[in-house]
Amino acid sequence: MQRRLKIGVLYSRVRVEEKWIFGAMEKLGIDYDRLDDRSIHFDLDNPAPWQQYNAVLERSISYNSGLYALRLLNAFGVPTVNTASVAEICGDKLMTSAALARDGIPQPHNATAFTPEAALEAIEAFGYPVVLKPVVGSWGRLLAKVNDRDAAEAVLEHKSTLGSVQHSVFYIQEYIEKPGRDIRAIVIGDRVLTAMYRKSEHWITNTARGGEGELCPITPEIEDLCLRAAKSVGGGVLAVDLVEHPQKGLVVNEINHTMEFHTMQPVSGIDIAGEIVEYVVKSARMKDEL
Repeated sequence: MQRRLKIGVLYSRVRVEEKWIFGAMEKLGIDYDRLDDRSIHFDLDNPAPWQQYNAVLERSISYNSGLYALRLLNAFGVPTVNTASVAEICGDKLMTSAALARDGIPQPHNATAFTPEAALEAIEAFGYPVVLKPVVGSWGRLLAKVNDRDAAEAVLEHKSTLGSVQHSVFYIQEYIEKPGRDIRAIVIGDRVLTAMYRKSEHWITNTARGGEGELCPITPEIEDLCLRAAKSVGGGVLAVDLVEHPQKGLVVNEINHTMEFHTMQPVSGIDIAGEIVEYVVKSARMKDEL
């Protein structure tokens, strides 16, 4: 007899997305636990408390907390959405770019350096303006549009003075003249569920920074590019961010493994939380049947 599934939801804060996910769990009558990453701990000599879960959905705000939790859960044999390997790639812009480059998936021109001097040389080779990004970060924070050499020297000095591991890696990306928007698509498994334009007069179009959402038709080109990008990083439940490049056409800008969808769910009219829960349940059942 197949035992009843039990799901864990790892989270940092109960945002609207987590409320929707919990509601979808309850609507489907799923036995689940809410796992606050601020209060849990892992005993490597006693994995049994975690092995009660057929699957764990990771929704941590902290990249490090979520990644290490996923690594331990996967080591304990617990299926997770997403896997640790996917989180490691998607949570690091350089790792994402490397995966996309390996698979020939179009993306903005980017370069990486490990000292301010080498970064300045790379920036000068690009030509101004360029965008400097932290390799780890979300919500459009700590992005800098650099318009000239003076600004480049100042930003690079500030980053090197901050001294964190992330700021010692200089990720440089071409500045793209967007048509006042970019595209975010939700990929779940082998489906592109929905997509929306994120529109803003500012060059940063994240809805967390005031961008507005508008439904975007899923064209064959968008579908193909998003599925290829998702496969490149390992697949699962992902948000693929696309930019309309004036010369290259659609390019993949970033891929998010713990995306927010508080704007996209009402804009699309699709129960994204319910779709995520169904995917987690499917992943749990696949493991249980082995």
